[in-house]
Parts: sequence; structure tokens; C-alpha cells
Amino acid sequence: MASDQRAEPVIDAETARKLSLFRPLGYQRNTCGYCKSQTGTAAYYASSLVVQPAHYEDLVNRGWRRSGTLYYKQNLQRSCCPYYTLRLDVSTFRPRRDHRKAVNRWTKFVLGPEYIRKAARLCPRTREEKKRRKTKFDLLSAVHEVEYGNIQRPVDPKTKRPLEPAHRFEVNIEGDSISQAKFDLFVKYQTKVHKEDVSKWKTKDFERFLCTGIKRSPASADSTEKKLGSWHQCYRLDGKLIAVAVLDLMPNGVSSVYIFYDPDYEQWEFGKLSAMREIAFAIEGSYQYYYMGFYIHSCQKMRYKADYRPQYILDPESYTWDPLDGELREKLDRRPYVSLSHDRQQASEGGDSTAPTTEAAPADQDEEDMSLFDLHMPGVMTVEQVKAVDLGHWLLLIHGSFVHMNDLVRWEEMSMRSPQSVKGIVAELAATLGPVVVKESAVVLFD
Repeated sequence: MASDQRAEPVIDAETARKLSLFRPLGYQRNTCGYCKSQTGTAAYYASSLVVQPAHYEDLVNRGWRRSGTLYYKQNLQRSCCPYYTLRLDVSTFRPRRDHRKAVNRWTKFVLGPEYIRKAARLCPRTREEKKRRKTKFDLLSAVHEVEYGNIQRPVDPKTKRPLEPAHRFEVNIEGDSISQAKFDLFVKYQTKVHKEDVSKWKTKDFERFLCTGIKRSPASADSTEKKLGSWHQCYRLDGKLIAVAVLDLMPNGVSSVYIFYDPDYEQWEFGKLSAMREIAFAIEGSYQYYYMGFYIHSCQKMRYKADYRPQYILDPESYTWDPLDGELREKLDRRPYVSLSHDRQQASEGGDSTAPTTEAAPADQDEEDMSLFDLHMPGVMTVEQVKAVDLGHWLLLIHGSFVHMNDLVRWEEMSMRSPQSVKGIVAELAATLGPVVVKESAVVLFD
């Protein structure tokens, strides 16, 4: 496909190591996992084994999400249940009463009534401390005080031995590697909580889903360097693994990927416990934002994410952030697709803010066969904008070597609007990734 006329490599090895690699999979329609519509959800897909954390953060802020090595950006305007990206500024988070209650219930369970009673006598709190704990909920203290390494263990005068809690609870951050304990816990969770057939999951499936993520650094979990990439936050009770929170750590944010736990402990609301702990982790690690994944306003079981306030929703057209309350919430109650930037522009021009920005595909034409540029997917770059990023000099990885797109035979003759041509395929990928990631990535097509 490419003319081989270069004696020198296009880029040096150090630059190559900093690239993210993407394989375009194209635009597809699929069954909706929420309302069960057979062709209800539409998205653009790509895959990758190498994505830099900073690049993934840019993609998340453009409406992308990943499931293992599969990356996807939904067409919110042409989907039955639009997936909105939301994020929380952790510095302004104030937990609700039910959040605080979940943390306190878990603390009492771990410590046990006997320890709590004896510790209150042997290590009494001052009047000021008691008053402060009643009037103010300190998130960081609350999630950490129950960890075994932070528990006070005064000597019991009767037994002459240190006072022990009812349970030894420990939480640590680990690399996203597979282990038998993690896999067994995952299968138990999927079969008991989600009622899935145990035969559905093999170790390779688990590894692909939750152990192959964005590029991780530093190499050691014990390093004081800011952690980036895909990590597992592991919860152990009396030495037994009882929960794993899968996290994507980006330069400015903590993204919650998945949480699975032992169903025997379901009553302790691990969804709330993990969210509180992950927000605390973000604060302590100087990550400004906490991303809880997609928010689907039309799905009742997803509404809980709005309870972690103040949440902000990513505008699918302008990529600005709007608070999930007031005007935005009211409009989401009335219609599935909302872009406040679009509504405001229409209002300023005297138009109908509820009118769609795209026309439906002709009845005799399959959307998947159309050029992405003709679908006018919200937030996707236009042909003119793609041309401005100099698509011809985007890197292409072929058999271990990098070349430029314009090294391909007949590259200049191809049309970006032809979805079956190499240039059309590459242009659609660029339009969805955005200019920043395009400049710092490469495409895999033929390997």
C-alpha cells in the first residue's frame, strides 16, 4: 500500500513510545442494553492496545469511553438512550446523608460493637472532637479511619493485649493485572448479581475487559509519583479479597471503569462505599475531577449518579460543561437529546431549539454505509476541519514501521467522503478523535 522510499525512520524511537495507536472500526448500530431496542444505539468504534493517559483524558472530554481495548463515542442524537459524559469537581463535593450513612455503617461493621465500646473507654475523644464529628463529615478521615493500619489498638488492661477490631479491613492500589482471586470474585459477582451464565467468562475475557487498559505509570504501586493509567483498587477483609474497583487515572481525573464485589456483602452498599473512596482518592492524589461513566437520564437505575453533586454534563456539540440541574435537567425530562449550546444558538437566531441538527437518513439507505460526515454526528469534526489537521502527515504503522498517510499509493486521489476508501476511513477516525490526539497518535490499518 505504501511506497518504500525512506532510508531514515519517520520518527525516532522515543517519540514512537509516546504515541497512542488506534485501529478504526467504524460506525455501527447495536442493541441497546437499557431499553433493549434492537437497533437503538449508534456509535463510532475504534480499538487500541496502547493509549496514553493524557490522550484518553482528551477523548473522555470529547464523549469517548472504553471497555477494555474497545473505544467508542456514541451518536447521542441518533440513539434511543443517549449516553452523556458527566464529571464531578471533587473539591466541591458534599456527600448526602445516605452517602455518609453507608460509610458509617461499614465502619461500625468492621470495628464491631465490642471494639467500639472498649476503645471509647480506653481512648476517649475530647469534647471538641466529639462536637466536630457531629457537625462535620470529614470524607478523608471517614474512609480511612476504618483501615487496619489507621486503627488505634490500645492495650486492654484485662487481656494485656492490644485491642483488635472485629475485622481487619485493608485497601490498596495495584496494577491492572489478573489473579485467580480477582477472576473468581468477578465470576461470582457476574453470576449472582447480574445473573449471567458462568460459562460466559473465561480468564482471557476478564483480562481483556478489565486488565488491559490505558498505559500505566509508574511501574510500582508503591511509588510516590502520580499514578496514571489503568489500576485496580482492591478491598480485603480479614485477608480475603471482597471487592475490586477498576480505575482509569488521567492527569486531571479519576475515571471509574467498573466495580465488582462479593455478593455476600451486598447489604453494605459497595457502590456508595467505592464512590466515596474514589472521590477521596482523587482529592488526595491531586486529580481535579471524578468521572462516574455515562449518565443516561432516561434510565432510572442510572439516575443515582446525579446524587453525587455538583455534577456537570458534557455538551455533545460544544464540549463545554453544564451543571446537571435547573435548565438542563428540565430539558432532559422533556426530550432525550439536549445540547444547551445548540439551543442557545438557535434561540439567538430566532429558531426552534428543539429542532434536530441533522436530518434522518433516507429510508432506503443504511446509516452504517454512509459517510460519517453526512450523518453530522454531534461533536465530530467537519471535512474542512479534518483537512486543517494535515491528514496526509498523520502517522500510519505498517509491519512495525511508521510512514505518513500521503506515502500511500494514490492517497491524493482518494476522497474523505468515501467511507470505503482508506482516506475516508482515516478521516472519520480523525474527525472523532479530535485534533490533539491526531497529532500525537498513529493509525493501525493493515497489521
